[in-house]
Amino acid sequence: MFTGIIQSIGKLKKEKNLLVIEILDHSFDMQIGDSIAVDGICLTVKEILNNKFKVDVSEETLKKTTLGDKSSINQIVNLEPALRISDRLGGHIVSGHIDGLGKVENIEKLEKSWLLSIKWQNQKFAKYVVDKGSICVNGISLTIAKSEKQGEIFTIAIIPHTWENTNLKNLSTGDSVNLEGDALIKYVEKLLLFNKNNESKNFSDEISSNWLKENGWNK
Repeated sequence: MFTGIIQSIGKLKKEKNLLVIEILDHSFDMQIGDSIAVDGICLTVKEILNNKFKVDVSEETLKKTTLGDKSSINQIVNLEPALRISDRLGGHIVSGHIDGLGKVENIEKLEKSWLLSIKWQNQKFAKYVVDKGSICVNGISLTIAKSEKQGEIFTIAIIPHTWENTNLKNLSTGDSVNLEGDALIKYVEKLLLFNKNNESKNFSDEISSNWLKENGWNK
């Protein structure tokens, strides 16, 4: 489990069937078997070499994240070690399990911040976008400033500290990013859809105004 508060940045390299991450700035304690979020992707440390560590990457991870893009090699990535029980929860609860990819639609420089607009590549995840809610972009816990098209496109405000200390400053329009929706929203969704009697005619796998009425929501 992570919080989306980036502690270091690294560079991706490839060695045979392994990915090697070189830590470029602030090092952190790690052991073989530890979980590290690499651009928001939970990966397991296989080997440690000075300021580098190696990880295995499954076909599923390559398919659903930016790691599957050949251009990701030599790219700068955000790094966060797993949360300790004694740590502050500075961001929000992050699992490191990517929901899908987003595409950078626009980057706007303001006087004291940046506005970054992102579009889900798979719009089925747009339901996890809530104005003023949390979302994880390349492993960074961020707040949604506004959304369009029922969450398919959303905008986040980036403060200078986050901009300068993560790989967001390296993004360009059209680039892909890893996105993870707020876990709390997913649990609420699951509970609302749960029906003790799966054989009931009212059972549904999606929430609609009719579903709410049929299940006692009369407001």
